[in-house]
Amino acid sequence: MATKTTAKKLAAAKSSKKKEDTAKKNAWLKYSDRELKQAEALCEEYKDFISVCKTERECVKEIVRQAEAAGYKNLDKLKKVKAGDKVYSVNKGKAIALFVVGTRPLEEGMKILGAHIDSPRIDIKQNPLYEDTEFAMLETHYYGGIKKYQWVTIPLAIHGVVCKKDGTTVDIVIGEDPKDPVVGISDLLIHLSQDQMKKDASKVIEGEDLNVTVGSRPLKDEDKEAVKANILKLLKDKYKIEEDDFMSAELEVVPAGPARDYGLDRSMVMGYGQDDRICAFTSAKALFNTKAIDRTGVCILVDKEEIGSVGATGMHSLFFENMVAELMEKMGDYSELKVRRALANSHMLSSDVGAAYDPNYPSVMEKKNCAYMGKGMGFNKFTGSRGKSGSNDANPEFIAKLRAALEKHKVSYQFSELGKVDQGGGGTIAYIMAKYNMEVIDSGVALHNMHAPWEISSKIDIYETEKGYEAFLKEL
Repeated sequence: MATKTTAKKLAAAKSSKKKEDTAKKNAWLKYSDRELKQAEALCEEYKDFISVCKTERECVKEIVRQAEAAGYKNLDKLKKVKAGDKVYSVNKGKAIALFVVGTRPLEEGMKILGAHIDSPRIDIKQNPLYEDTEFAMLETHYYGGIKKYQWVTIPLAIHGVVCKKDGTTVDIVIGEDPKDPVVGISDLLIHLSQDQMKKDASKVIEGEDLNVTVGSRPLKDEDKEAVKANILKLLKDKYKIEEDDFMSAELEVVPAGPARDYGLDRSMVMGYGQDDRICAFTSAKALFNTKAIDRTGVCILVDKEEIGSVGATGMHSLFFENMVAELMEKMGDYSELKVRRALANSHMLSSDVGAAYDPNYPSVMEKKNCAYMGKGMGFNKFTGSRGKSGSNDANPEFIAKLRAALEKHKVSYQFSELGKVDQGGGGTIAYIMAKYNMEVIDSGVALHNMHAPWEISSKIDIYETEKGYEAFLKEL
């Protein structure tokens, strides 16, 4: 009897060890050629998405297009909604909430995937255009946390909208078509930069020096500021906009060019704005792939996370709460108390990127508790800085349910921190949604070069994350 018991224990230990080893394996190794082709196909879609969607407005337009192709209807135009319906609502062109209405009452809670669609960039000021020594320049104000020196001497594009006094809006995209010109920010030549090279990295390029060069050709027969006059003429001829229209414009300077395969083995994606459009894309894709659901499934994509989730289109806005109330009203089951219950009974994955271990910079990571490229979907129990300041710290009961769901659907996943304890830190939208008393945890894809003009992700992690979001929607 003792021998049999010992043998069972050994077998159980061996099985447990096998599961542990499988969880730690590089996710590329577990798939057949057919499945790897599916992963590649998803990543081709993703590359197209981030190549085209370089602003919040562009993201929302594309998600609406995809949603309507998948049968979603505009909630604002519907009088009644029932179980099984798929609806969406757009907030001021820069945020969107999508719902797959479940069979269970809304007050029993929702399964929410939440990501942000703003990214670090350089914004053009409201009185930007000037001429200096026969160069036409645009003054800027950077947005979000950037290393300013990374944004000089690279090809840049201008995306955004110009809203005119007559009520019309002009869409602007300059620098993406191969035939387009690009713009850029100059840097000091190495031969004359001995004083510059002595500065701290944060001051090598000052914020007020991030001026974008847009021209150097003077307009004929123009005596004063002829280069600036020529740029204004070009803008008027092509876009019908005047200089004072910059005051009601929202123009963003971003890296020019499409996302590309990275690495000789094409295992990674290099692209702008992967923080956090990589999680926005996979979250929306997972919801679109969800055909029927018990508790209502939600994907909320918001603006302004990079500057504190503020403003009418950030997560601190009441937009999402209001949309839950609207949905409940159109289902004929509204009460303020039921809205509160719906939010408190919900589960949420705050879909945001993490930091992947980089062998070039090992000193900022603690190897047992960091994310690795190729090891699948990443979870951060907490973010914040140092003593978890500013963090949502997820509950272990919720984490246990997630682990069960992921393992049931054979999703590779890992748990990590955002670097060493006293190294720095960051935040997400998780703590904002947790105020409703719902269960929330941060999850997503780990990146190299986070907040740089060109960020790097692993294709297999993109695939695993989309699968993980689907598992969450099916099981929680």
